[in-house]
Amino acid sequence: MLPRAFTRLRRRDRSVFSLQTKAHLRTYGANMAKTLTKSQIAAAVAEAVGITKKQGVATIEAIVALAYKNAKNSFTIPGLGKIVLVKRNARMGRNPATGAAIKIPAKRVVKFRVAKAAKDAILGTK
Repeated sequence: MLPRAFTRLRRRDRSVFSLQTKAHLRTYGANMAKTLTKSQIAAAVAEAVGITKKQGVATIEAIVALAYKNAKNSFTIPGLGKIVLVKRNARMGRNPATGAAIKIPAKRVVKFRVAKAAKDAILGTK
């Protein structure tokens, strides 16, 4: 049995404490997949469509620029998802260190809503 300091500790209220063993962290790191870089994505797009890598990069940059320009009206990539601009109202919050009440001002945030087709393709249908 491991000493208490090396086991996972959980508390049911809002804060969660966890201490993990080095073996657990090594295992977790080994199972994580690497994300694709911009050049890898551009190369895959170029190969699939039959264009040069330079044109693939230009295509991706054009789509991204179009998304930035039209995000305030919502921008949809069919089969992938939608970028929307959401207005958050002002609210009261708490400073976690002191517990003092603070006023959080209203602001606009950008959100990405994943399409149902993408969820089904990635997670599989139930």
